[in-house]
Amino acid sequence: MARPRAIERSSLVLALMAVAVGIAAGYGAGLFRALIGLFHNIAFSGTFSFAYDANQHTDASVWGAGIILVPMIGAVIVTWLVRTFAPEAKGHGVPEVIDAIYYRGGIIRPSVVATKALASSISIATGGAVGREGPIIQIGSALGSGLGQLVRLREWQRNTLIASGAAAGITATFNAPLGGLLFAIEIILPETSGRTLIPVLLSTGAAAFVGQSLFGDTPSFNIPALGNSGLELSSPTLFVIYVIFGVLLGLAAWLFTRSIYWAEAAFEKLPVNDYVRHVAGMGVVGVMMYAFLVYGGHYYVEGVGYATIQNILENLLTNPWLLLLLFAAKLLATSLTLGSGASGGVFSPALYLGATLGGAFAVAMQHIAPGFHLDVATMAVLGMAGVVAGSTGAALTALVIIFEMTRDYHVIIPMVIIVSIAYGVRQFLMADTIYTFKLTRRNHPVPASLETNLFMLRKAAEFYDPRVVRVGSTRGIAEVRRRFRRFGRQSPNVLVLDKNQQIQAIFSSRRHYRLKKQGGLGIRSWADDHMETDYIVVGAEDMIFDIVGRLRAAACEVALVTPDGTMSHPREVQGVLTLSDVARSSRLARQMERRRSARKPTSRSRDSAVEDADET
Repeated sequence: MARPRAIERSSLVLALMAVAVGIAAGYGAGLFRALIGLFHNIAFSGTFSFAYDANQHTDASVWGAGIILVPMIGAVIVTWLVRTFAPEAKGHGVPEVIDAIYYRGGIIRPSVVATKALASSISIATGGAVGREGPIIQIGSALGSGLGQLVRLREWQRNTLIASGAAAGITATFNAPLGGLLFAIEIILPETSGRTLIPVLLSTGAAAFVGQSLFGDTPSFNIPALGNSGLELSSPTLFVIYVIFGVLLGLAAWLFTRSIYWAEAAFEKLPVNDYVRHVAGMGVVGVMMYAFLVYGGHYYVEGVGYATIQNILENLLTNPWLLLLLFAAKLLATSLTLGSGASGGVFSPALYLGATLGGAFAVAMQHIAPGFHLDVATMAVLGMAGVVAGSTGAALTALVIIFEMTRDYHVIIPMVIIVSIAYGVRQFLMADTIYTFKLTRRNHPVPASLETNLFMLRKAAEFYDPRVVRVGSTRGIAEVRRRFRRFGRQSPNVLVLDKNQQIQAIFSSRRHYRLKKQGGLGIRSWADDHMETDYIVVGAEDMIFDIVGRLRAAACEVALVTPDGTMSHPREVQGVLTLSDVARSSRLARQMERRRSARKPTSRSRDSAVEDADET
């Protein structure tokens, strides 16, 4: 039975779907918070209640020192959920959303919604030092992808709904619709145009309406009036202070990004199963929680950490040594939580790290340069923006979300300076963000920027590889190797002709280069494994943009270039163009190199293919 064709939906229908995704994500955020409250109350006090205010410290547990076991029990449940139902629910969520867009055609399995909601809520509720923003982003994105799959939308439309769900999740969680929109643009959307932005805008509006009806018209934190005297760039010295602070935040963002993946790599090397890894990591977190309760009066590092941030913003935590200790402890706790296998986000820990570092920096500056009146709350707000921007790479999102939280315009100018420097420092130290580093380790790189790629408007004649030799299949592999030796380091593209003198296969110079690097040229079976049997024929005047589209539609990698786009004889081939060449020269994502459909063609493409070929 033929596969059903994707249905092209009108802009109005797509917009209505985006609104539906926004509403669903808004209520999903409410349900997710309720689950966190329920599991948290059960875990810490043994009561059945949904009431939970993350901005208030948790009371000492009725279990006493037994609270150490609570994160470990949660680890067992989370590991079982992830292993059984949705392995992609492990971790902080956003990398999996990006991976789905660039490498899985916008497909996110529906099981991710329930699994992520349960696993992340249990991780957070039982003390895991992770955030709730990443999970709701993944949940909203999965809802968008699921709706797109249900009605068989095209890939770009599914991606738009995924971005709509992500933006809606941020909007509902932070009551920051502009921040949600910018997050979708900076991190999620592979295409920024009217056809994609309008649905995302509508989705954020719907999510904001739902979020405010559920949580009220207030930001995540109750931030008092900031010390405006410290926000005015009244002297070059103050500017230098902000520059130094930006550098510190950039280093913190780099350390935060690295520490999570250092911990993940360390746990993966342990010769034990997933259950033991996660239980061990959360056992250490449990000990840290109880130690802080005994010696500091609160658990401090458990959960999203909003209560600690709120204390800093209210100038209730001003001891610089305690703030630095909390910074280090949260960094370790988050790394252990995510590195050992938890499910939860990194946005809240980034806010926590920025707030503690900012508070400590403010107290230090009060002694070094008291004339600038840098208060703890002000520097904490700027610190939150800097670490979020540096670690996630979403600089505009960090600026706007923090502004939507403070609603104080005076904070914008110093925040722009600090965010820019923090972002630049992290980028200087490592190109990947906390989101893309996981994909790079998976060998799934994504574009570093979205741009108008002028290369795609070039013609095939300006770019194809003209080195082409033709070899009869009866001459065997020895003849092909002889041709390669003749060309030396400049490997040719080999057209292998069958006994009927038609093109049987193609061995591209790019494939030959890869094999030489891998040391695979000594294996006699390489021809069968690495030759392409599917191809299209294009004209020398055809644009690269059109050629890429045809290659993807035909699910092949090789285009043979002829003068007019037709071929009646193999000698008419002027050169070879591959997706690998396009991806390498135009900085496209690596998945463009070989985008195979699930249903591979049974024979080579007949789009202007060879009909009659003479002897070589």
